[in-house]
Amino acid sequence: MKICYVDLDNVLVDFASGIARLDDEVVAAYEGRLDEVPGIFALMDPMPGAVAAFAELAASFDTYILSTAPWGNPSAWTDKLVWVQRHLGAGPGAPAYKRLILSHHKNLLAGDYIIDDRTARGVDAFGGIHIHFGTEGLQTWPQVLDHMRPLAADDERK
Repeated sequence: MKICYVDLDNVLVDFASGIARLDDEVVAAYEGRLDEVPGIFALMDPMPGAVAAFAELAASFDTYILSTAPWGNPSAWTDKLVWVQRHLGAGPGAPAYKRLILSHHKNLLAGDYIIDDRTARGVDAFGGIHIHFGTEGLQTWPQVLDHMRPLAADDERK
């Protein structure tokens, strides 16, 4: 199976939903660095269709979550794992079980595809194909799945 990495923030996770749950004082105190708010990653909802999309990708690809956690927010490292367990399952049968990778250098991982909304943190130097979530034709999970299904089918025919 081909390897596919999927980003968390603004791909699987709706970052804005966490910000919406913060009070105005916290937003003001962390202006310009809201990803450093302790506990913010535990407050976020999945993007529409993300949970089902990840399960479908996991059935067709060797799929991992590849995310960056803010260096200045130690709780983010734990909160991201808790989010994955809460929304994608915590046990051995879950599609993301032991498939969370946190790295500031996404280009160091070998793989065929990376689904990410940005080119930062090494995505621009990733050795496989960048599926740029949020861009024209790839704005929603149904669109991304429509793009990915033929790629999985190509792998099955080989």
